[in-house]
Amino acid sequence: MAEADNNRTDRNQENKKWNRSKKVVDKDHVVRKRQPPRLPKRPNDIYVTNRSNFQSELNKCLRLLEGGEKEVFVHGMGAAVNRAVNLALQLESKFLGTVQLTVNTSTTTLIDDLEPVHDQATYETQTRQNSVVHIRVQRTALAGAQK
Repeated sequence: MAEADNNRTDRNQENKKWNRSKKVVDKDHVVRKRQPPRLPKRPNDIYVTNRSNFQSELNKCLRLLEGGEKEVFVHGMGAAVNRAVNLALQLESKFLGTVQLTVNTSTTTLIDDLEPVHDQATYETQTRQNSVVHIRVQRTALAGAQK
C-alpha cells in the first residue's frame, strides 16, 4: 500500500510543475499573465515597478512637485508596494515635512491565461489576488507662510 502511494506521488510530481505564484499548473499548459488593470494615466501619476529605476522615479516626482503640481499619485502593486511606500517616504523627507501623505490600499484581481501546449488540451484562465497601494503626496503650505 505504501509503495502504491509513493508511486502515485512520484507520478503526480512528474505531471505538475510550480509557477512563480506557487499555483500548480499541469504539463499541458503554459501560463501567460495578462496586464493588470490601470487607472487612466494623468501627468501626475507615477506607476512604480520593480524594474523601473528608483532614482528616476524620485526625480520625476521632485520635478513635478517643485514645478507647481499640488499633488502626485504614487501607485504600486504586488512586490512593488514596498518601493512605492519608500518613494513616498523619500519625498516626505526631501520636502522636510511640507508634504502630506494619504495612503489607500486595496486588492485587485489578476487574470492569467493557461494556453494549451498541444491540441488535446483546452484553453483556460485562472484568477489571483494582488495587493495595491495608492499614495497621494500633497504639498502643504510652508510653516509661517501667509495664506
